[in-house]
Amino acid sequence: MSDDQPPSSSAPRKRWVEKISHLFSGEPHDLDDLLGILREARENKLLDTDALSMMEGVLQVSQMRVRDIMIPRVQMVVLPQEAELETIFPLVIEFCHSRYPVIDGDRSKVVGVLLAKDLLTHVLQNKTMTVKELMRPVCFVPESKRLNVLLQELRTKGNHMAIVVDEYGQAAGLVTIEDVLEEIVGEIEDEHDDHDDEGYVFQRNANEFVIKALMPIDEFDEHFATQLATDEYDTIGGFLVNQLEHMPTKGESLVVDKLRFEVIRADNRRVHLLKLKIAS
Repeated sequence: MSDDQPPSSSAPRKRWVEKISHLFSGEPHDLDDLLGILREARENKLLDTDALSMMEGVLQVSQMRVRDIMIPRVQMVVLPQEAELETIFPLVIEFCHSRYPVIDGDRSKVVGVLLAKDLLTHVLQNKTMTVKELMRPVCFVPESKRLNVLLQELRTKGNHMAIVVDEYGQAAGLVTIEDVLEEIVGEIEDEHDDHDDEGYVFQRNANEFVIKALMPIDEFDEHFATQLATDEYDTIGGFLVNQLEHMPTKGESLVVDKLRFEVIRADNRRVHLLKLKIAS
């Protein structure tokens, strides 16, 4: 056969058949398969690391439930419904939250929510008012609700916070729209986050500090005169994960000698912010 003879038309047809075959045989059969395809796309430079991280977050959110990320009831910053407005200003200033659950008696009975912005119109007035008079209706959600469903409901109804209730209808905790979004995009910081943008450590008082989890463990040891560093981790966040042997969630704590660590912010991929109390 001459070298000048045109190539057979079977070659393009073969490639087309191979593509169709791969389309059907290579389709993901479960979540792990889909994640594998996305990670391979990242390795092939079709996705960057941030895009992959968000896609993983979206897929994980669809599998998670409210109980997985809620702030437990004991950690909620609440306001009594009968409290006068002037008495709650110190607490509002200290925590800088935009919304506060309002309780009737104890934390299991949430009856409303107070928006910090609603206080602005009453700050300069001498009129005596109670929290109950200013509170707004509260949104309740069950512990078992999936996060993707919760996110859709919060967006549709314009709510930013919901109270999580147990099977008996009592408050078990709270969840915000920011908590759900952080599971997808990672840490969302604002101007009220308790940390210093110029360093790793923010001192709140003589024995209490807020620390970025990315603080190198060597710097932590030098700053606090400790000896926590080993070759197994590079950061104080890595130390915490190593000690707990799992990825901690918001509110988890660890006591090491005179140090008490508490997770302030974390997502399903890493720890972001810690509170440190040093026993005197």
